[in-house]
Amino acid sequence: MHDIRFIRENPAAFDAALARRGLSPMAAELLAIDEARRSKILAAETAAAAQNAASKEVGAAKARGDEAEFQRLRALVAEKKAEGARLTAEADAEDARLKDALARIPNMPLDDVPDGPDETANVEIRRWGTPRVMDFKPLEHFDIPAARGGLDFPTAAKLSGSRFVVMRGAVARVHRALAQFMLDLHTQEHGLAETWTPVLVKEEAMFGTNQLPKFAEDSYQTTNGWWLIPTSEVTLTNSVAGEILDEAALPIRLTAHTSCFRSEAGSAGKDTTGMLRQHQFEKVEMVTICTPETALAEHERMTKCAEAVLERLELPYRTIVLCTGDMGFGAQKTHDLEVWLPGQNTYREISSVSTCGQFQARRMNARYRPAGGGKPEFVATLNGSGLAVGRCLIAVLENGQQADGSVTLPQALVPYLGGKTRITADGVLV
Repeated sequence: MHDIRFIRENPAAFDAALARRGLSPMAAELLAIDEARRSKILAAETAAAAQNAASKEVGAAKARGDEAEFQRLRALVAEKKAEGARLTAEADAEDARLKDALARIPNMPLDDVPDGPDETANVEIRRWGTPRVMDFKPLEHFDIPAARGGLDFPTAAKLSGSRFVVMRGAVARVHRALAQFMLDLHTQEHGLAETWTPVLVKEEAMFGTNQLPKFAEDSYQTTNGWWLIPTSEVTLTNSVAGEILDEAALPIRLTAHTSCFRSEAGSAGKDTTGMLRQHQFEKVEMVTICTPETALAEHERMTKCAEAVLERLELPYRTIVLCTGDMGFGAQKTHDLEVWLPGQNTYREISSVSTCGQFQARRMNARYRPAGGGKPEFVATLNGSGLAVGRCLIAVLENGQQADGSVTLPQALVPYLGGKTRITADGVLV
């Protein structure tokens, strides 16, 4: 959420930042609501002061027997009390209106984020690995003989509908191994603290990481008000909501492996075949809570953590910085990692790593106490996939496929598979 004080002091800069995201100017509208709110507050305080002053004089008028003045003052007290209550209610209404408006406006992009309307303006910053040259036509993951029996879409459709999968046998075991490998890498080498969190959260948690109110249709809500998390960014980041941390405790670096749930609203017709875009999937998430001054360094660090997963799995990828028109709502800057999928003959997103500055922290009221003293300040938050497990499975299957229909698995997974190194064309792990 934005700081209204910043908008008061920098209306032109605020509107310029929104323009980079393709939005119309909003500062004047927000400041008009803010001015109405502040004027109501001032008027309520003036009424309260008049009420207090009259209240003090009531007793004196009574003591000197001035009945007319006594009655006048009593009426004035009642009038100012009612006026103050009315003005306070009006101020509260304006405050709620302002907060709702601010909650629906995306974060301001950093200066070095490239401008552009959509993904066509994203900028590649590096590549790793060379896509393998195959002497046969590469297949998509769901058509590879080694994986066909382990990816059961008809049963999933019978159970749940479209955009679900049932995994069996070797494919299910590789999927599990990938998640374990990612967690071990992040906890043992990258210094992230493993965390297990609920997948059902309160509305306040979804608001804190900006899924609500604007993107309610993208998530699932239960009949008793809980929300299913779209990613454990929600739970990990909100773990510090409402707290004042000591600066010495920062940075806090967390990781969690959870199921994730997304309605995929607006994705009708996109990636309908296979398991690239699912309503339920698993992800290993990374979250950092830090001081604003260290956020950019943490962003680079977190990106490297995600890249390391792909490099250990010997999967070619490219890293791009998203332009202003393609960046997520809460992000100041985002790096996307796109893994090579030979079955599609293209790179596809497998991780987004974003720095949000103090945008989420202001929504959560998450602060820290500076080591040098002074009043508490909002922390900075970052989040990133490390990685999406299902998409990583797709990449492992497609990049490891062989002409005979088998799949050779990355060496990094062998310790997690009991020494097995491939899936035969019959779907057996050997």
